[in-house]
Amino acid sequence: MPDDPQWEAPEGSWASSAARRRNMQAIRSRDTKPEKLIRRLVHAQGLRYRVAARPLPDLRRTADMVFRPAKVAVFIDGCYWHGCPEHYVPPKTNSGYWSGKVLRNMERDRDTDQRLRDAGWLVLRFWEHESAEVCSLAVCRAVADRRIQPGKVSR
Repeated sequence: MPDDPQWEAPEGSWASSAARRRNMQAIRSRDTKPEKLIRRLVHAQGLRYRVAARPLPDLRRTADMVFRPAKVAVFIDGCYWHGCPEHYVPPKTNSGYWSGKVLRNMERDRDTDQRLRDAGWLVLRFWEHESAEVCSLAVCRAVADRRIQPGKVSR
């Protein structure tokens, strides 16, 4: 049991201790506070969207909010996991593993952005520390701009 002081990480586990393992398992990959706040503000403006959905069916990556008709994908990135230039602090323990993981996340983010742009999508990325009000206004504006294009009728 992880609560047992004699507990050891399973073979091949990256957790350095039972406490670290519990801590890492508690971190949400979706429905974080910043995401929920931005979603609530966007929803209050009358916009509807998909949550944690794949913008492209053949791309095994999900956006936090997807506006399919307007082709807008929104990502709210955590400062630690996505390497925020303002708030990222390299880990003190197991730094090689975690720094490499964050670097791979950043590379995957850039690849995702490029694939979506190539498919005609607008990608909006925000940091978790950014103002939810500012982010939601940017999302609403972008979706409205993409919906109102000459010669195109969209709902």
